[in-house]
Amino acid sequence: MQARPLDAFASALVFALCIVWGFNQVVVKLALPDVGPIAQTGVRSGVGALCVIAYALFTKRRIFEIDGTEAAGALAGALFTAEFIALYESLRFTTAARATVFIYAAPFFVALGAAFLLKDERLRPIQWVGLALAFLGVVCGFFGRTNGGALTGDALALLAAALWAATTLVIKATPLRRIDPIKVLLYQIGFAALAAPLTAYAFGEAAPTHLSATSVGSLLWQGVVVAGISYALWFWTLTRYAVAQLSAFTFITPLVGVLAGWLVFGETLSWGFSLAIALVIAGLALVNWPRSRRAASGAAGR
Repeated sequence: MQARPLDAFASALVFALCIVWGFNQVVVKLALPDVGPIAQTGVRSGVGALCVIAYALFTKRRIFEIDGTEAAGALAGALFTAEFIALYESLRFTTAARATVFIYAAPFFVALGAAFLLKDERLRPIQWVGLALAFLGVVCGFFGRTNGGALTGDALALLAAALWAATTLVIKATPLRRIDPIKVLLYQIGFAALAAPLTAYAFGEAAPTHLSATSVGSLLWQGVVVAGISYALWFWTLTRYAVAQLSAFTFITPLVGVLAGWLVFGETLSWGFSLAIALVIAGLALVNWPRSRRAASGAAGR
């Protein structure tokens, strides 16, 4: 199917998806008093995997066949699992706004890794400028910390960004890049659904003993709305509309994350972090500046 320019429906849909992704860290943080970060990763991924399987069966996608991508899929799944554990753990120590901005530094790591690992994705001068801006943004973010305890959380969120980038590079460098994106997604959330309970047991994370209505709503939101519906809708739009135009909308997500943190938790912004937001978003815009209409990232939001 030939990709077509964005219409009003697609623009509204992608804008709504970016809002959903931007609020995700706030939703996770709301459930942390009752449900640990590893348990949230497992529940989110398990519910999301069931939604994706239902979608694949309904649309008759052939994603359950053995095709030689299993090892690469397991590696992508392991990186994905580690990413979300690091991201969710970061929310114990830092604000939702800071975690959102740092996790969206992932394209910085993708571009840097691709420059050395992927022969057909060398960086252009404008992308190097973007990398420099994004790096300065991360530095400003660390200097703009409002309390000492945030450093651990900031570092974990940045680690999550690096793991997200590693997952993307694995997908780009292996046969995963040639298979149905829904299968790639299922590799990731399916692995996390199976691995997270074992990881929680190994690290001694206490099992939830009490679930408030807020925590139940948070888990359902993460699993059904984010990992299930939003990702399926995102991949649906990728098959029908110009990817470069779609990806341009994703720069809204960090801004939504900052706004969500302020609205829900009253999080404040330091001068350094305000500058960091501007630099990271400007840098990511340049890093992802399309070479042509077909050049853009197809990764869903976090």
